[in-house]
Amino acid sequence: MVAGANKTGGGQMSTNPLDGKCLAFIGAGKMAEALMRGVLSSGLVPAAALRAYDVDGRRLAALAGELGIGAAASNADAVAGADLAVLAVKPPQALAALEQARPGLRAEATVISLVAGVKMAALAPALPPGVGLVRVMPNTPCQVGAGMTVLAADSPASAPGREQAQALFACCGRTRQLPEALFDAVTGLSGSGPAYVFLLIEALADGGVQAGLPRAAAQELAAQTVLGAAEMVLRSGRRPGELKDMVASPGGTTIAGLAALEQAGVRGAIMKAVLAAARRSAELG
Repeated sequence: MVAGANKTGGGQMSTNPLDGKCLAFIGAGKMAEALMRGVLSSGLVPAAALRAYDVDGRRLAALAGELGIGAAASNADAVAGADLAVLAVKPPQALAALEQARPGLRAEATVISLVAGVKMAALAPALPPGVGLVRVMPNTPCQVGAGMTVLAADSPASAPGREQAQALFACCGRTRQLPEALFDAVTGLSGSGPAYVFLLIEALADGGVQAGLPRAAAQELAAQTVLGAAEMVLRSGRRPGELKDMVASPGGTTIAGLAALEQAGVRGAIMKAVLAAARRSAELG
């Protein structure tokens, strides 16, 4: 791989933690592709510094041709010389993929695991001495640059890799660091959460259609309303309940709708959904 420059214009040292780093992808599925596109479009890493391997040779060749990244012949070839190796395979293939990559992993490299439900303690024995390990839990909105990614490192020695992983996923949305012990709860909320929101958008649109709106208009209104409400929470820093009260005028339309939601137990149902998904994540792990 060819590393990028390590200085910015004017002779100033770059503050980009990925500057000069080489990235490898063990697996080139949808999440890995979203990450590649995000880091390339941000300019944090040049295409020449990226290499990937995937068992689906046709997909890998097409992706490499489109993005200009290197297509490796094996997992070990992909990670050879890499500073960061992103493990992006299905859980049953995780340990085998790491074993295949092991001969190419250099000391002081960092493996970033995107594998759902597999704890760092299960992956660490497959790594050579000196290789750091960071676990991340992204969600599907990363594919459109609006994701939520949570990161955890296995030891203080992995701190530099965690900083680099955070910069990597910041290209695809927001990031936050939490202990790995909370990852089942993270899975139940932000990992599975997009599906709950899709259901909510669908229900809002169906309600709009029932009230007389055309389907296309109802879906657009529903999706943009959810997007706008989420932005208000993130930008204002106010509690959602406070923002809700600002919309609900005494005796008005919104409070009537909120009363209907409370009578249907929507709030409790959503909380139960998060807990059910978190429990299932713990079972799978």
